[in-house]
Amino acid sequence: MRFTKMHGLGNDFIIFEAPPGGAPDAALIRRLADRYTGIGFDQALMLEPPRRPGTAVYYRIFNADGREVEQCGNGARCIARYLGERAGTSGGEIVLDSPGGLVQARTQGERVSVAMGVPNFDPASLPFEASGEAYVYPLAVGTSEVEVGAVSIGNPHAVIRVPSVTEAPVARLGPAIEHHPRFPKRTNVGFMEVVDRGHIRLRVHERGTGETRACGTGACAAVAVGRRHGLLDENVRVDLPGGRLDIQWKGPGQPIWMTGPAERAFEGEVKT
Repeated sequence: MRFTKMHGLGNDFIIFEAPPGGAPDAALIRRLADRYTGIGFDQALMLEPPRRPGTAVYYRIFNADGREVEQCGNGARCIARYLGERAGTSGGEIVLDSPGGLVQARTQGERVSVAMGVPNFDPASLPFEASGEAYVYPLAVGTSEVEVGAVSIGNPHAVIRVPSVTEAPVARLGPAIEHHPRFPKRTNVGFMEVVDRGHIRLRVHERGTGETRACGTGACAAVAVGRRHGLLDENVRVDLPGGRLDIQWKGPGQPIWMTGPAERAFEGEVKT
């Protein structure tokens, strides 16, 4: 199996064409994701022929634990650059398709912008068990209670506002909230520090992977929740451990845009 290793701010992936026998099984994904004995990656992105007119490709996403998930923002940006380079272009627009829906992408060299759809705050869209839609939900975690915002960016996100991301209990609360019974399909968990109305700091515990250096849909989710709470403006700089993403969201009913670098690391071939 030939693959290309790419990353967006250190959130890393392998991109490969769907093999004749279909998707690799979960055990193989886990083996390849191991950073000591395999290739090492946060997600594997498998490309299939287009399923809808006007789209360039259909991609599927597998987390490092082998489970298939709905969406991956930084992964979408890497796929857009990968397809552009394969076509011999360094800029332009392209439409991608995925389990999480259509993604419009614009490439300009290493920088790629993607429209991740309209943020969906309906608890059923994540899914999240709640009696109704609310801005904040109290969540019992062990012997304590935290308040989370919940939103779908094609995949589920819980967002917690913290005074400092440096001191945020990501290792403790991340896995506990990911596997909380009120999230039947588990969830990604973002820890957001609001610096000012145009700037946040963020750490994300990704479902099935753990904390990553960057999470594109996590950045979109944090900005969507912050905007909904009246804390943020339309354009927001998001600083993650791996670097900066720029998020733009005009508000309800509008798609949320993410812009940042997408970089190629290397190409390889692995015997499966």
